[in-house]
Amino acid sequence: QVQLVESGGGSVQAGGSLRLSCVLSGGTFTSYAMGWFRQAPGREREFVASISWIGERTEYEDSVTGRFFISRDNGRNTVNLQMNNLKPEDTADYYCAAHRQYGLGPLHRAEALYEYWGQGTQVTVSS
Repeated sequence: QVQLVESGGGSVQAGGSLRLSCVLSGGTFTSYAMGWFRQAPGREREFVASISWIGERTEYEDSVTGRFFISRDNGRNTVNLQMNNLKPEDTADYYCAAHRQYGLGPLHRAEALYEYWGQGTQVTVSS
C-alpha cells in the first residue's frame, strides 16, 4: 500500500521561504511522477507543480513559476517543494500526490489522475 507523508509546513512572513518534503513508502518511487497541490480555505484544490519519475521534466502553475521549485531524490523516495518569496495568497494546505508514469509519459495537472495522496501540511503566510 503506497503511503505519502508530507512535512515542512509552518508559518512564515511574506517574502520568506519554506521547504516541503514528501516521502513515499510501500511502492517503487521511480514508478511515479509526483505532484504538489494546495487548497486554500473556501477554495477548490489546485495544481501547484509536478515532476517526472526521472526528474528531467517539471511543470508549474503560473502564479508560482519562478518562486517555487520542485525536485526529487530517488535514492530517498522523497519529493521536495522549495517555496521562495512567499505571499499571503500562498496560504493553504499543501498535498503531495503520485501518479504512475512510464517512460516519457505525460505529467498530469488534473487531481483526478493522481492515484495516491498525502494527508497535507499547512502553510500560513502573514503579511
